[in-house]
Amino acid sequence: MNIMLICRVSDGASVFSVMASGPIDDLVQYIVICTPRSFLFHGYVLPFLVAYCGWAWAWLGGYLWPEMGVVLVCIVGFLHALTCLACRWSVHIRCLLTCRKVRDPRHATLAKVVPTPNNGSAEIVPIIHTSEADGGTNTHLTFQKTKYIYDSEERHQFTALSYPIDLPISYYTEWRGYQDEEQLARALQKYGPNEVKMEVPEFMELFRERATAPFFVFQVVCVGLWCLDEYWYYSVFTLVMLVVFEATLVQQQLRNMAEIRKMTAKPYTIQVYRSRRWRGVPTDQLLPGDLVSVPRSASPDTLLPCDLILLRGSCVIDESMLTGESVPQMKESVESLEGDTPLDLTQHSKLRVLFAGTRVLQHTPPPRAPSGLRGPDTGCLCYVARTGFSTCQGRLLRTILYGVSRVTANTLETFAFILFLLVFAIAAASYVWIKGTEDPNRNRYKLFLECTLILTSVVPPELPIELSLAVNTSLLALSRLLVYCTEPFRIPFAGKVDVCCFDKTGTLTSDDLVVEGITGLSNSSEVVPVTEAPLETLQVLASCHSLVLLEDGLVGDPQEKATLAAIDWTLTRGEAVIPKRGKLPGLKIFHRFHFSSILKRMAVVCGYTMPGAADTVYLATVKGAPETIRSMLREVPKEYDSVYLKWSRRGARILALARKELGRLSHSQVRELTREGLECDLEFAGFVVISCPLKRDSKDVVREILHSSHAAVMITGDNALTACHVARELKFTQRKVTLILQDRGDDNWEWSSIDDQLKLPALPTKSSLNTFLHSYDFCITGAGLSWLSTHHPIELKSLLPAVRVFARVSPQQKEQVLNQYKDLGLTTLMCGDGTNDVGALKHAHCGVAILSSAPDRPPQKKSKRGEDGPPSLSPAISEKMENARKLAKRVERHREKLPHSNSQYRPSPQQEQVVRAQAQLQKLLQEIEEESNPVVKLGDASIAAPFTSKLSSIQCVCHIIKQGRCTLVTTLQMFKILALNALILAYSQSVLYLDGIKFSDYQATLQGLLLAACFLFISRSKPLPVLSRQRPLPNIFNLYTIATVLLQFAVHFSCLVYLVQQANLNSPPKDKTVDLEKEFEPSLLNSTVYIISITLQISTFAINYRGRPYMEGLTENRALLYSLVGSGGLVLSLALGLLPDLAAQFEIVDFPPQYRLMLVQVLAADLLASLLVDRLCLYLLGEGSLPPSLTPHHPS
Repeated sequence: MNIMLICRVSDGASVFSVMASGPIDDLVQYIVICTPRSFLFHGYVLPFLVAYCGWAWAWLGGYLWPEMGVVLVCIVGFLHALTCLACRWSVHIRCLLTCRKVRDPRHATLAKVVPTPNNGSAEIVPIIHTSEADGGTNTHLTFQKTKYIYDSEERHQFTALSYPIDLPISYYTEWRGYQDEEQLARALQKYGPNEVKMEVPEFMELFRERATAPFFVFQVVCVGLWCLDEYWYYSVFTLVMLVVFEATLVQQQLRNMAEIRKMTAKPYTIQVYRSRRWRGVPTDQLLPGDLVSVPRSASPDTLLPCDLILLRGSCVIDESMLTGESVPQMKESVESLEGDTPLDLTQHSKLRVLFAGTRVLQHTPPPRAPSGLRGPDTGCLCYVARTGFSTCQGRLLRTILYGVSRVTANTLETFAFILFLLVFAIAAASYVWIKGTEDPNRNRYKLFLECTLILTSVVPPELPIELSLAVNTSLLALSRLLVYCTEPFRIPFAGKVDVCCFDKTGTLTSDDLVVEGITGLSNSSEVVPVTEAPLETLQVLASCHSLVLLEDGLVGDPQEKATLAAIDWTLTRGEAVIPKRGKLPGLKIFHRFHFSSILKRMAVVCGYTMPGAADTVYLATVKGAPETIRSMLREVPKEYDSVYLKWSRRGARILALARKELGRLSHSQVRELTREGLECDLEFAGFVVISCPLKRDSKDVVREILHSSHAAVMITGDNALTACHVARELKFTQRKVTLILQDRGDDNWEWSSIDDQLKLPALPTKSSLNTFLHSYDFCITGAGLSWLSTHHPIELKSLLPAVRVFARVSPQQKEQVLNQYKDLGLTTLMCGDGTNDVGALKHAHCGVAILSSAPDRPPQKKSKRGEDGPPSLSPAISEKMENARKLAKRVERHREKLPHSNSQYRPSPQQEQVVRAQAQLQKLLQEIEEESNPVVKLGDASIAAPFTSKLSSIQCVCHIIKQGRCTLVTTLQMFKILALNALILAYSQSVLYLDGIKFSDYQATLQGLLLAACFLFISRSKPLPVLSRQRPLPNIFNLYTIATVLLQFAVHFSCLVYLVQQANLNSPPKDKTVDLEKEFEPSLLNSTVYIISITLQISTFAINYRGRPYMEGLTENRALLYSLVGSGGLVLSLALGLLPDLAAQFEIVDFPPQYRLMLVQVLAADLLASLLVDRLCLYLLGEGSLPPSLTPHHPS
């Protein structure tokens, strides 16, 4: 439970209280109000001022030994610098050290705002106090472009600025806009202008932010320590690499911000009703409460500037920029709603609200009426509901701007792993200090420096780059497969997915529907072709739809288009439907009560005129779910249930048709008709039977998902029998019997098989529960889910993992299912339509929105590896990778030309050439990092889900899981390699350092180059074309990782100790006192340790590269293979003395023949033993598994 600061003001007295509370809204977790302290009393000023004065007094007074005084002031200075930096790193620390909490919000000037998880980072923002016309004071703050106002009357806390979106319908219809300038001024002060702008910061501001990040500061400190240890050459190169890399990323960030800035639409003039007359107003000056006239969009770039409530008229909207769905949506006014009905955006937004960023394709002007407003441009009358960043488009932009846009090394798991390694580093540093201080002649400064170097060796400089590369590589690969991601932090979740949930209609099944015919007529279950159906049935099919005719043709629901085409009728621009052949009278559509997934039906008022007659005969036509229409019929046919159940069991989609003659009515009577009045006493007109063929790749994708150790679940609003048939066809259900939870009346629920032959009690006994769950597949309907949730929540929790089909569920129940999966600790993926499943897609760990009307294949082939394979790299990046390989070869060639040099300060020209090559390699890494982080643009991103596929195929689910697994495994193997390197380094820098063993500056540089190149090639690994049945381990901390790292270290440690002993035995006697400050001199011991160090590094990469079954194996990752084989061959040649000139240039002594043989044998034994212990750990502990409760079944 979070603690939130609540400020309360009553009767002029201020009361301060801290109390438990939940999040303020979806964006903000809690807010703490405060005021800044004076500079002297900042936590990083006064305490350290006292400390420095105390040190100066003790130093000048002679109370400190010289060495102790230096160490003490260094410690104080280090803590001071750390405290200052901590204020940059953490908003919480900065607030604690520089601000003080206040009780009265009227006296507060700052606020610490903490967002909910994955919504950006905490900020300290100013609190603004403004005077109001009534003499009061308005207190507010702005966080992530959202305004929060202090509510001093009811909630006594900051609340998000409320917009007029939940008022009664009569309020909107009777509203006549702002009447005077005073009202306008108050609204402007409250809401601000309608601007979706972002400020692009200066280069130095962003660079300063990155240059003070924890890892960058840590790396710079390491560079400084290396300089003190006389590794100037290596240190300066590393520092330049870090600065250039960060500067490049800042440049890319600025370019991305500029791209996002261009996404917002330019303002244009729109007709607004203010002060009792229409006037042209720029769209960036619109205010909530304005009445505007919205005509058809003049050009593709003319987008709606804000969220609007449609008051009069109707229109067709292209919402593809928001939802990604290309099927235009019909919008109708709120005039048909009851006046006292409050506007509910969750219920009415799909039909009554026009969203910012969408385009008007066609509009019908409101009719002229004395009481109704009508714009001079004959546009639709709309009420401005939300503006700026509070619109749907604004919220999407805010997600792109402030969401977790980069995956960095600054995660809790990363820090925990570093702390784990730090234990060994502290042990090694302690050993050095204790053993070193035993000799009174040893330089304490050098000892302290070496201890510090050991502690900092835990984290290599490449860590942040490598971790972000792993995710950005997946982002780039997905974008090339037309899958766009707005929240990259979710990619690793895709590798951990336990349950894959799918919507059915438009997701698993195709929109290429086939109308089989009409059944249920004359109590017969036979299907009659639609062309032979009676007139009453044809009238329902022809009129009861939401289709509209645009210049581009007929648009709307594919099912309704297929039905209209089957009966061979035509829709005109005047909302009339006419038969293409025959003499049947045409129908004019007067009013629609649109389909609702909650109501599961739609109704239409239409009419026809008989030849020779002037009066219009009105009809009510209704279609919907058979169980919904049943209660509306005047007389239910005897075989009603058996007929529709028969065809539902065969997988067909069944809609019940009904109608009612309304006779001759006046225009006012037609306008007064209500939905409740129409949907009663209906005459049955048959069932329309529509077959929904599966998409061509649905079977293959679901089979691959089941084979890869995932549970697959269908969550649909369709009929339970139809859903069960599709589930059986796609192998969601594989047991012989599927049970459906059904209500037999009087709240008597039972499990019933599809053919009604088997019936079981709804709640099995505890003793038989396990057998029950493992004997059948289960389908739960929306009504059954409500019953279990309300009366038996514990039983539902046990049952949920075994359910394979959820049918006839509402959008809210889809969210409920996903949340209950998450409560069970399962990682979920939801794939559905971006328009209907928004809630479920947002609540899943990985929500994937697909476009049901888009093609199922990309316009051109993206990969030479086949349709299921990962995409090839872009030509630019492929060229860079090729250049990197060539650079590695150049380095090898230059090594042969290097002269022997012991200088630590002046590199030779050949050395400079090698470093230039290394710098180019690092630059390539930066460019690949830059290109691997594409900007997600509006139209690609969707408000529906973190992942949006621009194709209708569910193949994108496999692509996302493959990339997620690849990212997980890459991260895991990187940490294994880093851990082993850190442990070996801790030993070599402690025990071996005290023996006087060290590397030359040039040797260290070459070793760093090999490390960077191998990490680069590891991060570019591609996933395999097919998902494996094995599941990767979900996190770093697992038994396999810890066991293999410790056992491999034990093997390496043993070999290293043995070789050091042998080297000492074969070396001439040395002085008991080791001069740690003398320059590097080649010796048998130094050369042996250098050879084994590089060998351990090579074997660590080769053994711990995971490869198959998740991504390319070592033999397929040619770049990594060649670099390891080349380095291994070089080491072997040096060890065997095959290249004496090269060995001399590497400052490696010539080994005695017997010693050389022993050295090679030990290196081979180390490689084989390490490989053996890793593969043994992998076999015993290295495979992830699904939770047993999910009981996955694999098709044979």
